Amino acid sequence: MGLSFKPNTDDIREAPALYIIPKLIEAGARVACYDPEGMRNTEAYFRQMHPELEGHIEFSATAYQALDEADALAICTEWSIFRTPDFDDMARRLKSKIIFDGRNLFELNQMQDLGYHYNSIGRKTVLQA
Repeated sequence: MGLSFKPNTDDIREAPALYIIPKLIEAGARVACYDPEGMRNTEAYFRQMHPELEGHIEFSATAYQALDEADALAICTEWSIFRTPDFDDMARRLKSKIIFDGRNLFELNQMQDLGYHYNSIGRKTVLQA
C-alpha cells in the first residue's frame, strides 16, 4: 500500500515502492498494489522502465482488494486512509496477519493485541501470537 513518495500526491520520484517491488518480484512474489493517487504514474513507470515485470504487478481498485489472498502487507506511504483500517477485514483477506510497515502507522500494543506479526522501522517487532 502506497506507491507515491509522500501522501497527497501522485509524484512517485524516488518512492520506496519503486525499489521494493522489483526486489519482491525477483524473490518470487506477485505484487498487488494500491495508492489513492500514484497508481497511473507507477504503472507507466514500470511499463517503461521494467517491462519484464509485466504480469507480476496488479494494480488494485481498492486497498482492501490488494490484500485478497496476500501473504503479507507492506506499507510504503503514510496516506491518512491507511492509518485507520478495518483490521478485521484485513485479517479475513490476508493469508497471514503479517504487516511490514515502512511508515510506523500503527501502535505496537495494538498490533500485539490484534495478533499481527508487525515489523516497523526502528521499533521492536511484534511477533504473531
